[in-house]
Amino acid sequence: MGEMQDMVAKAADWTVPQDWDAYSAADHATWDALFARQAAMLRGRVVPEFLDGLDMLRMDRPGIPRFEALNERLMKATGWRVVAAPGLVPDEIFFDHLAHRRFVAGRFIRRPDQIDYLEEPDVFHDIFGHVPLLAHRVFADYMQAYGLGGLRAARLGAIDHLARLYWYTVEFGLIAGAGGLKLYGAGIVSSHAESLFALDDPSPNRIGFDLRRVMRTRYRINDFQQSYFVIDSFDDLLRQTQDADLGPLYAALEGEADIAPDALTPDDRLIHRGTQAHARRAASAED
Repeated sequence: MGEMQDMVAKAADWTVPQDWDAYSAADHATWDALFARQAAMLRGRVVPEFLDGLDMLRMDRPGIPRFEALNERLMKATGWRVVAAPGLVPDEIFFDHLAHRRFVAGRFIRRPDQIDYLEEPDVFHDIFGHVPLLAHRVFADYMQAYGLGGLRAARLGAIDHLARLYWYTVEFGLIAGAGGLKLYGAGIVSSHAESLFALDDPSPNRIGFDLRRVMRTRYRINDFQQSYFVIDSFDDLLRQTQDADLGPLYAALEGEADIAPDALTPDDRLIHRGTQAHARRAASAED
């Protein structure tokens, strides 16, 4: 399936058919192995709304989900649907899909030897990682608001700043709960190793969410994060992003220096000061 993806003609909006019948038995077995491992270890670690979404969407059924079946349930819950794409799509196309409550998902699945790490998002990352929370009304509204904000950011030349918001919330966000910190970012919940690292390891900083701070902070794409940002609730995340006057904020950010992924600032609401031991070990290994 992965080798087929670039050969399929895409529509103007970069969508393609999922072509579910083209998945092999090995493809479905890879999904099942990934699903079983993550679903078992996430209980007690992931935000309850994620597990509610898994149950409501019946994603525990064997095999890679059919997008049509997911969409039937997802549309009834929040008006969202999943569309397939042959890989990463241009920013403005991606934002337009989100603004119209369409989530773009890769249709290929990783090989068995890539089960622990894959740089490009596949169907497991996109569907298992992202879609359950799209069944939650507030988070679904946040994703649409992000898409609408992305279209505005593109016109203002501020996509890089907005991309950091997506990275540190949708992909690698943590949330404060009555029982302590929980996972909700798709990049974490779809990764066995980072699901453990993000909550348990002393290495990363864990910092209270602040919109301006997040938009100034660079991130890592090829290793565990050096800092995670913690929201208080999905309602607060939606409120902060919807209520912000982003035009003046983008203009102000142009005159401010970026913040390194491991850095702390005097204004941070610090939940945990990381040792950065993992990053130092990784840097030493590269030397």
